[in-house]
Amino acid sequence: KGGDPFVFGRGGEEALALQAAGVPFEVVPGVTSAIAIPALAGIPVTHRGLSRSVHIVTARTADTPGGLPSDLDGLARLPGTLVFLMGLSQLEKITARLLAAGRPADTPAAVLSGGNAPHPASLRGTLGDIAAKARAAGVQPPAVILVGDTAALDLTSSS
Repeated sequence: KGGDPFVFGRGGEEALALQAAGVPFEVVPGVTSAIAIPALAGIPVTHRGLSRSVHIVTARTADTPGGLPSDLDGLARLPGTLVFLMGLSQLEKITARLLAAGRPADTPAAVLSGGNAPHPASLRGTLGDIAAKARAAGVQPPAVILVGDTAALDLTSSS
């Protein structure tokens, strides 16, 4: 997950516990990996004319069958970029559900493992083939999964 303690982290729970105990604390915000890792790979999560929204989704839930978000079918129908955190082990299930919900197989997708990852990787493909590409490349967590038109961009410096 990394980056900001309030994005799928325990920051909120920890702050509430400290408040309840009367312990003073300070929140130090960070930049969420949902935006930072794609930016390092040259992928903006929003881009004029391609994506006017970004939806950051946890790919692991404890209270749903299969561990996927219950609203995944609805998310599949939203315009913009979907960013999944903590989802590499769920990648095949995620792509299958998005496809079943009507997201086109040729939708650009990327799997990015960077930042402090032991084995950085930057894979691009489509919703239809990204799971197989990630499996073949042996991508290891932590990884960020992107689905949407911006995933096809590579705005890294050419120099």
